[in-house]
Amino acid sequence: MKKIINGKVYDTATARKLGEYASNPNQSDFSYYCETLYLKKTGEFFLHGEGNAASKYSKSCGQNEWCGSEQIQPMTYAEAQAWAEKHLDGEDYCEIFGEPDEESEDVALNLIISAAASAKLKKAAAQNGISLRAQIERWILEAK
Repeated sequence: MKKIINGKVYDTATARKLGEYASNPNQSDFSYYCETLYLKKTGEFFLHGEGNAASKYSKSCGQNEWCGSEQIQPMTYAEAQAWAEKHLDGEDYCEIFGEPDEESEDVALNLIISAAASAKLKKAAAQNGISLRAQIERWILEAK
């Protein structure tokens, strides 16, 4: 599925699939839905969800009629991390986000960097298949 949201392209064919969750094993169940977490080459996360007529992805297709549908939802790093924590096993979570540091807290920083530095950051994150945040943290932690 390909969707343009706020001027950005989200395409399941070109993004890296990170993990998948199905609400139950019976795909013919009216409430069945499936969600897949993706990472774009730019380091942005998004969720592709699709489901049957009684799922959270249903849509009205007539008077008192509901049909299955699909949608794409952009996600922040924190939203993707929370989704993965809820729906993926520990190994998959750690492969995507790294081992949690149980003794540290996140600190928010607002930075202004040059366009050249931003391009280098995005390229490195895409090549490594990780988020921009993870790439920055990798560089900082590898610095001597």
